[in-house]
Amino acid sequence: MGGTFNPIHSGHLRAARLVQERFSLDRVLFVPSYIPPHKESSDIAAPSDRLKMVELALRGFTQFAVSSVEIEARGKSYSIFTLEKIKHLHPEAWIFFILGTDAFLEIETWRNYERLLEESLFIVIHRPGYRLRDAWEVLGGKFREKIHQVSESEKIEDGLFSSFRIFLLAIDTLDISSTEIRRRIREGKSLKSLLPEKVEAYISEKKLYQR
Repeated sequence: MGGTFNPIHSGHLRAARLVQERFSLDRVLFVPSYIPPHKESSDIAAPSDRLKMVELALRGFTQFAVSSVEIEARGKSYSIFTLEKIKHLHPEAWIFFILGTDAFLEIETWRNYERLLEESLFIVIHRPGYRLRDAWEVLGGKFREKIHQVSESEKIEDGLFSSFRIFLLAIDTLDISSTEIRRRIREGKSLKSLLPEKVEAYISEKKLYQR
């Protein structure tokens, strides 16, 4: 589960937990990016701060872990490079990319996206403001035969992974965004329930996201 995590918030954690349970994943790796290729960097906290906030947020979650592979690379964070490193570290594992509908709708802008789809599996989850069904039309429906909509009662078995590469999963996500959190910090508004307490304390201590 990659992202800027600027900062990580309760919505990220809830989504990861729901996906982990639904797909019976052994582990969810949170991979903070160093320099996101598609985002402006003016309002992004330092990589070391974002990595630390993810570490703090994941304490107590036995099936969550943070990976520093993108931050250690100290360059633009392209998913194809991350995949190669993760596969090298876990050569026998099934690798899934967990991402929101908004990110998947832009997959044609990703470097070597077709190779990514060949060498890993994608779990696309609902994001507020986006329609999950729009994923069927990505690249003019080019991947339609490889997409599977997971029903609420469906039992997910290994056989599905040889037939499909992209799984659409409707989950009850929280309508929280890092952008909104940064705005609330600048305006001095409450962050109650939006962030893990340890992350909120770190932001306050380091005076992050203030004018």
